Amino acid sequence: MITVRAPATSANLGSGFDVFGVALDRPADVVRVERAAETTIEVTGMGAQYVPEDPKKNTAGVVAEALDAPAHIHIDKGVRPSSGLGSSASSAAGAAVALDALYDRQHTPEELVRIAAEGEAAASGDAHADNVAPAILGGFTVVRDDGIEQVDADVPLVVCLPEIVVSTRDARDVVPQSASIEDLVETVGAAATLTVGMCHDDPAQVGRGLEEHLVTPARAALVDGYDAACEAARNAGATGVTISGAGPAVLAVCRTGDRRRVASALVEGFESAGVDATSYPTAIGNGTTIL
Repeated sequence: MITVRAPATSANLGSGFDVFGVALDRPADVVRVERAAETTIEVTGMGAQYVPEDPKKNTAGVVAEALDAPAHIHIDKGVRPSSGLGSSASSAAGAAVALDALYDRQHTPEELVRIAAEGEAAASGDAHADNVAPAILGGFTVVRDDGIEQVDADVPLVVCLPEIVVSTRDARDVVPQSASIEDLVETVGAAATLTVGMCHDDPAQVGRGLEEHLVTPARAALVDGYDAACEAARNAGATGVTISGAGPAVLAVCRTGDRRRVASALVEGFESAGVDATSYPTAIGNGTTIL
């Protein structure tokens, strides 16, 4: 039996659509695997009733098939489905790391990222690695077709999850299919600023690098209370705020001393718009770890 802790993640980070991602110190899934003749899945925890237990429809089950590693897989969800915090990626990453250890397959971490991305396709329809990369490797990750870069950044974060649901497919449907050269240049500049900020553990630079005016506004329209929450967070000291992944979760960057104040402000901002919300003062964390 192998048990792992697989972290929540935040992808895109505003300017890095389908490229950037970070592992979060909290929340997380706990995945336990045991050898079996065929794969079965049991899901408990937050939003478990919305997670399919059919191995062909569950990200962890798809990973088991890709690894040819049948097992009984128990997933205790700490990351709510359809939250924008990489819930399906947590399960896929946890299964990939746990099953690789259980069967002593000795894949490299990057190979496990690619395998876990196949599981992600079961949830979103596409094998994107922007969530599974940080979920396995930890830190701040940059995903390209030809490889993955990783930095062990240390930047205070706050995640706020409003009590609404935005599906990944709906969030992808609103993404603009074209961009002006001016918007492209602005986004590249923001992405470069964010990357430098991560390398220097600089919340001010990372916050500036979250700014993006193509995908974020389109997705923000799906999140009631987003503008009010962002304004409240900035007034409380956040250096930057954006949609986490596909949403509805919101990610704020701040300095250590402002973290709790920003967390409260985000909740108050959503509540001012009539939306209940829960905040998580957190940080950039480790990848999936064997317990």
